[in-house]
Amino acid sequence: MSKDSKKVIDLLNAGRARELSAILQYLAQHYELESDDYGKLAKVMKDTGITEMKHAEALAERILFLGGTPTSKPDAEAKKGQKIADMIATDIRLEEDAVKLYNEAAVACAEALDHVSKDIFEKLLADENEHLDIFMNIRDHIARLGDHYLATLTGK
Repeated sequence: MSKDSKKVIDLLNAGRARELSAILQYLAQHYELESDDYGKLAKVMKDTGITEMKHAEALAERILFLGGTPTSKPDAEAKKGQKIADMIATDIRLEEDAVKLYNEAAVACAEALDHVSKDIFEKLLADENEHLDIFMNIRDHIARLGDHYLATLTGK
C-alpha cells in the first residue's frame, strides 16, 4: 500500500467515524423527540440519520476497495437529554465539522490523485451542506418564534 493510499484510507476512516457519530446522535434525538411527541422534528432526525448511514456505507465500500479496514468506532458519543435548541446546536456543530473535514479530504484526495475518493467526499459534502442548512433554519425559527414554532413540530 502506497503512502498516498494509506493517507486516503485514513481520511475515509475519519469520515466514517464522523458519520457513525452522526448516526448515533441523530437516531438518539429521533427517539427522544418521538417520545416527546415532536414527530415532525423526529422525522427530520430519522431521515438525516438514514442519510448518514448511507454515507458511512459508501465510505466503508471505498476503504475496502483500497485494501483498508473500515472503522466501526464513532469519533464521539451521542449527547442525550438535550433541550431542542441545544440539540440543534449540537447538530450544527456536527455538520460544520463534516463540511470542514470533507472539504479538506477532497483536496487531499485530489493531491493523492485519487479522484474517485475525492468525488465521494464531494458528494457527501453536498448532503452535509443541505443538513447544515436545515438545522440552521430550524435554529433561526426557534430563535425568532420560540415555543410557538416548537408547537408546530408536534404530532405526525
